[in-house]
Amino acid sequence: MAQDAPRLAMVAGEASGDLLAAAMLSACRGRWPGLQAMGIGGPAMLAQGFEAWWPQSRLAVRGYVEVLPRLRELLAMRRALAQRLLAQPPDVFMGVDAPDFNLDLEVALRERGVPTVHFVSPSFWAWRAGKIDKLRRAAGHVLCIFPFEPELLQAQGVPATYVGHPLAQVIPMQPDRVAARRVLGLPEQARVLALLPGSRTSELKYIAPRFLQAARLLLAERPELQLVLPALPALREAAQALVAAAGLQGRVMVTQGQSHQVLAACDVTLIASGTATLEAALFKRPMVIAYHMNWLSWQIMRRKKLQPWVGLPNILCQDFVVPELLQEAATPHALAAAVAQWLDDLDRAPQRIAQLHTRFTALHHELQRDTATLASDAIAQVLRG
Repeated sequence: MAQDAPRLAMVAGEASGDLLAAAMLSACRGRWPGLQAMGIGGPAMLAQGFEAWWPQSRLAVRGYVEVLPRLRELLAMRRALAQRLLAQPPDVFMGVDAPDFNLDLEVALRERGVPTVHFVSPSFWAWRAGKIDKLRRAAGHVLCIFPFEPELLQAQGVPATYVGHPLAQVIPMQPDRVAARRVLGLPEQARVLALLPGSRTSELKYIAPRFLQAARLLLAERPELQLVLPALPALREAAQALVAAAGLQGRVMVTQGQSHQVLAACDVTLIASGTATLEAALFKRPMVIAYHMNWLSWQIMRRKKLQPWVGLPNILCQDFVVPELLQEAATPHALAAAVAQWLDDLDRAPQRIAQLHTRFTALHHELQRDTATLASDAIAQVLRG
């Protein structure tokens, strides 16, 4: 390996992983200008000079039942990737989140002598206690984005480093709502609700219709409400079709990406559980967290639950600071009522909004670290063997 040109293989399996991996690539290129990076990634990684052998959209699937129709394809892709990497081994392999795909791949590579790093610990402390044994075999080092994780992992024999959350550096401490509304063409004084049903096809299927039905109920009481739904470019047409089917064409702005602009611009967000909820917290926005999935997948998932919370803001604050409506509870009427409560509080209970802002600001400070230096230091340690 040339000292300034390590070969870094990466796999990022969804939109949030693509953003995290892109931030990591930017940090690594600052340390190693000649870095070569390849594997499976998305548009943000491509913008950092990443060579994508497969697009990350091929891995964007969540749930147990939902993955079955594509299981053969995913397994074949993983085998092909492993063979390609073993034929010409990288200096280090980094799996970015996507544990169901990455951990087995990391085990196979590590057993053949390829150093491995896993970025974003599987949430074994919330859902995946059974993943810790595989993580121990898979990862030579884990880069943790939450401060309590390294101690838990090291107690299980897994080397780990807290590097902060890259998004805490990307998202400003004081988001500019007015500037974001100008970019999106939204009225400066309007009430704006952001609908974020998720970035996977399955989430559009199971969650978006409920969000849009809730939006119809809200508009019946608040016809002046502005609605914005950011969609990945590959899913924008499907999102627009769902908006039309809900009878909301012309009432819901469907943007191409721009989720950060939408979160900066909104007053409240109705949002699917996942990384986006942490982004909303970093933007200091009141939110209603919801999720709905295939019934059998939900039965499996709920048995793995270790904490009373599902949403990352609540987990990190160790409290129900924002409401969560999951599965059968995520009815359009319940979603609309929870959003309406936040909208009412903006005018009638500003102290509740201020308290939430204070908690999310403290969380932002806690997650804000020099991720670039900490992560590249850890990777350099792995490269030195």
